[in-house]
Amino acid sequence: MNRLYHSTEPQVMDEEMLKQAVGEQSLRDEARQLARQEGVLFKDVLSLRLDFQNIIRIDSLWHFENLRKLQLDNNIIEKIQGLEHLVHLVWLDLSFNNIEVIEGLDTLVNLEDLSLFNNRISKIGSLDALVKLQVLSLGNNDISQMMNIIYLRQFKGLRTLSLSGNPIAEMEDYKMFVCAYLPDLVYLDFQCIDDHMKELAELRYQYSIDELKQQEHLTQVQLAKEQAQQEELEEHKAAFVEHLNGSFLFDSMYAEDTEGNKLAYLPGVKELLQAYKDKFVIICLSIFEYGLKQQEKRRVELDTFNECVQEAIQENQEQGRHRVARFEEKHSLNLNTLRDESDLTNFETKIVEYSENITELFNVLMTLEMQLVEQLEETINMFERNITDLVALFIENVQGLMAQCRDLENHHHEKLLEIAISTLEKTLKGELDEDLPEDVRAVGFQKIISVGLLAVSKRGSCKRKLCAEISHLFVDKDTIVNAVGTSHDLHLLKIDNREDELVTRTNSWCSHLVDTIHKDEIMRNRRRVKEIYQYIDHMQNELDSLECSEIID
Repeated sequence: MNRLYHSTEPQVMDEEMLKQAVGEQSLRDEARQLARQEGVLFKDVLSLRLDFQNIIRIDSLWHFENLRKLQLDNNIIEKIQGLEHLVHLVWLDLSFNNIEVIEGLDTLVNLEDLSLFNNRISKIGSLDALVKLQVLSLGNNDISQMMNIIYLRQFKGLRTLSLSGNPIAEMEDYKMFVCAYLPDLVYLDFQCIDDHMKELAELRYQYSIDELKQQEHLTQVQLAKEQAQQEELEEHKAAFVEHLNGSFLFDSMYAEDTEGNKLAYLPGVKELLQAYKDKFVIICLSIFEYGLKQQEKRRVELDTFNECVQEAIQENQEQGRHRVARFEEKHSLNLNTLRDESDLTNFETKIVEYSENITELFNVLMTLEMQLVEQLEETINMFERNITDLVALFIENVQGLMAQCRDLENHHHEKLLEIAISTLEKTLKGELDEDLPEDVRAVGFQKIISVGLLAVSKRGSCKRKLCAEISHLFVDKDTIVNAVGTSHDLHLLKIDNREDELVTRTNSWCSHLVDTIHKDEIMRNRRRVKEIYQYIDHMQNELDSLECSEIID
């Protein structure tokens, strides 16, 4: 199965090799003409043959962005790499190489025919992205596990499979197993699968297939659910309000708040914290719902703008086409008149006249383009004002709602501080409820808490550590005030960070959108002006060629 190194040195693809390969294409191949030009236009090459080149590593193919067919068979390639830019590739031949692992194909979503015949491959995998795969040749490799066949069930378009020459092909019921688990297969090991074989295979493996189908269905349902969740998340991100439709922000405030989590066990804090959370989540939901509504308004504004731009361009182009059609009809008659003109004076007069007609057409087309530029500039400026106003309003209202979150946090902070100080004072006076669990008193924590730690005392070995940690907060007033303050600062920081993130991303989106629209219009104008100049030059060259022929005559 292995390809031996040739007597010549192993080769790594470079630009010189690729230029030579392109240049040696068939005379009928467009690449042959390209190769003759100064600087080969790799991006225009559709088919590339690099077999029998003693290539050990794939490289330098990024310029072949429109390549459809790539032949790399009969080399000494050890690893599939360097193909990520060949997204339009349909046919790939890597047979007769030294490849051990299938990899590096994740971007080849249009690949239909893949040959890895005669390599060192022992496992079929990493082909998930090849959703259009129809032909797969893996003969003469080291594949020995039947599970590899089951992996191929995901390729619904697979019709031709070659596995002959692998250990798996020598197993009992190999063909029947393949036919059962790949029922849509038409050709196996270069032979057509008859209906009788398919029926026998279905009967023999019916129970296993039914069970597998059930598992596949459950997997598909789960994947569909995850995909729907991901799409929903992307929609929320586009509105800049992801994870604000629940308690995520609130929970994140306490995720790293060790002091706050300790203070939550003080008497009365549990109820206070729950009331705080309920109100906080309501505000987050308000931000979330408002964000989705504003996103829809921005989408409508953008769609309306695009429709206006396209309508203006189409109307302008139609006027231009109408003027060009009238000119070409007249221009054709003028050229015929010139060809029939025998008088030199009349000929020269008409040349000047017809040249002026071309200049007039140029002025008309450029005037139309300038009118379109002014029209689109006004439309773009209006859109920019509208979208900027929408974004500013969105940010202003969100900041108002975030301020309410901070107000809630400030109120909670004040109430928590009151409870903490009151607990400290009662502790120092020995006025706490005497009804504490025995194990809590055994830790020496009778100075701290009553009802709030009843649940803690039931949690096993962690109760002593937690009691000790909480007791350290109640050394004096400064300690408890600092603990409450640290918790408060962390919560405010989380709120501020989420607000800053929303504002920054929203403004960046708006700026990028407006900049892109302006740049696109500049590029459109440049392309149109270039088209006009090229067309006018062509018309003038036709006229000039007649004038030259007349002078020669």
